[in-house]
Amino acid sequence: MPRAAILRFVAQVLACATVAVHAQAPQPDFRQWVAIEKDGVHDPKGPAVQSLQQPREALQPLAPDGAGNQVRWVEALRQGQINPRPRLHGTQPLEVRDTEIYLNLRGGTPIVKFPHLAHTQWLACANCHEGLFRKEVGTSGLDMRRILQGEQCGVCHGAVSFPLTECNKCHNTSRIGFHAPDGTPQGARAALVVPPSTSAAR
Repeated sequence: MPRAAILRFVAQVLACATVAVHAQAPQPDFRQWVAIEKDGVHDPKGPAVQSLQQPREALQPLAPDGAGNQVRWVEALRQGQINPRPRLHGTQPLEVRDTEIYLNLRGGTPIVKFPHLAHTQWLACANCHEGLFRKEVGTSGLDMRRILQGEQCGVCHGAVSFPLTECNKCHNTSRIGFHAPDGTPQGARAALVVPPSTSAAR
């Protein structure tokens, strides 16, 4: 191989290595939170302002997001940055489920793939069932208008979890090429997906 070709090859390898190093460099954190005394909710002259933790102090160490309270909560849980209690009172263990539900099968927007795992890793079943949602798939009558008014999914999304302006985080499955799971009734609005590992254990 000619010397010039070897030099070009070495230069290309070094360039790729430089790109890889820059890609792994930590990204600057541009997130901003309003201080408690300026948030328009707390009395800036009240005693609570001095005793409450500031949002920046509490949230900056957690996995960043660009919307809502600017935290990717599921990623923070996955990385062990948080260890939430499933309920305010009691010590009953969580029932972690890894089933998924396809919702909005008959709508015009992209299909919703609801992951039980991301929710049951830190919420006891009683937080949702049978109050907000019925356990039987497709019987809860989900309504985007109610969700936007803080009901159903909107109890958490828009208050604690990512806001409802992040449409594609829920409406995350294209209708193009989508086939409902085997056994889904014709015209159904929702379908349950049970992973092979779960169904084999039953």
